[in-house]
Amino acid sequence: MIKCLLIIQQCNPEWASVPLVGYNFFNGISKRTDATLVTHIRNRQALEKVRCDRKIVYIPESTALQKYYKIISKFILKGNVNWPVAHALGYPVFAEFDHRVYALYKEKVSQGHYDIVHSLTPILPRYPAKIIDACAETPFILGPVNGGIPFPEAFKKQARQEFAQFNFLRFFTHIIPGYARTYRKATKVLAGSSFTMNLLENMFCLKPPQIELFFENGISRSHFRTRVASGSSKDSFNILFVGRLVPYKGADMLIDAFSRIDSKIRDALKLTIVGDGPEMENLKAQARSHKMLDRINFTGWITHEETAGYYESSDLFCFPSVREFGGAVVLEAMACGLPCIVVNHGGIGEYVTDECGFKINPLSKDHLIAEMADKITTLFSDKELYKRLSGKSLERAQDFEWETKAEKIAEIYEQVLKDRQNMVMLTR
Repeated sequence: MIKCLLIIQQCNPEWASVPLVGYNFFNGISKRTDATLVTHIRNRQALEKVRCDRKIVYIPESTALQKYYKIISKFILKGNVNWPVAHALGYPVFAEFDHRVYALYKEKVSQGHYDIVHSLTPILPRYPAKIIDACAETPFILGPVNGGIPFPEAFKKQARQEFAQFNFLRFFTHIIPGYARTYRKATKVLAGSSFTMNLLENMFCLKPPQIELFFENGISRSHFRTRVASGSSKDSFNILFVGRLVPYKGADMLIDAFSRIDSKIRDALKLTIVGDGPEMENLKAQARSHKMLDRINFTGWITHEETAGYYESSDLFCFPSVREFGGAVVLEAMACGLPCIVVNHGGIGEYVTDECGFKINPLSKDHLIAEMADKITTLFSDKELYKRLSGKSLERAQDFEWETKAEKIAEIYEQVLKDRQNMVMLTR
């Protein structure tokens, strides 16, 4: 069995986003390898509940960084998050973790104690991994890494609302010691989207097989639902949006699209918006101005378990986010057999194929609104098309099931070790 060192700073089964992605990778990989997880002590309480007999090492945090983390947490979690600044302020926390991992494991790694060293989080492609300095004889895998996707040109207003003017901060990562060396010396870099893959190829002159496409998001088997395509057998039609209510997620465009649908069709439609955020009151006012409050249900914040019920009772998932490199909600919808209407920009434009939904190019806000209205009308009216897309959506989601992804990671480990062995034999 392959002996691997998994470095996953953010790894927590009870949190959302990157920490949950990190845990799902660990959970799957640990079933297929002799894995040692190295993670931040902040994840200890949650991981100990599901530890079983798995090897987990917790990296402590200095008192100074504990105080610093509390201060920046209050800042970055308040209101509409300024993510470029948040990522910049969060770097010292990662840097301390990274250096402590290196100090603890450099000798074991350099002595060949592990067959593979794999660093998975943070997912953003702007952090070094100092442990690579100990990987002269041990294959080092990085990723999947994802991010850096710009806003579409036609959505500069949304870019300003999301503090894109601070994106210049990401270029300071270029001068972080070891940043470029991490990517250039890595045995394998897994890129979470085609955009990120092209970005890294150009920045570091990487070429396959050193770099390959590997989507970072996945879906648990428990989310899958076998369903009869309800849109093919009833006159009512339930449309669903799930996400934070912030400008770039596009819930306002969906409401406008809903208002443009012919009234005879719209009377059979219902829109549910699941989520909360700073745009909530503006969105309700928008629905009120269109005289559609009776057709639009705002749930506010609800638990992940409650959200599952809305996927099951819906017919169509609309997610017009104009800058989404992850988009796990799209996979959750697909796992319930929902055709999806998304923006063809970033990761979600790669999750959804023409066989399981519609991808709209972000040429302009008005173009997106008009196209959404048209696609919703088409799927409501064409029952056969709806049924076909629904089946393909469920089929496509199976490629992202966490166990399937973990199996692919194990195959990558085996191939990397095989290539390394062949290289050694050729040099003899």
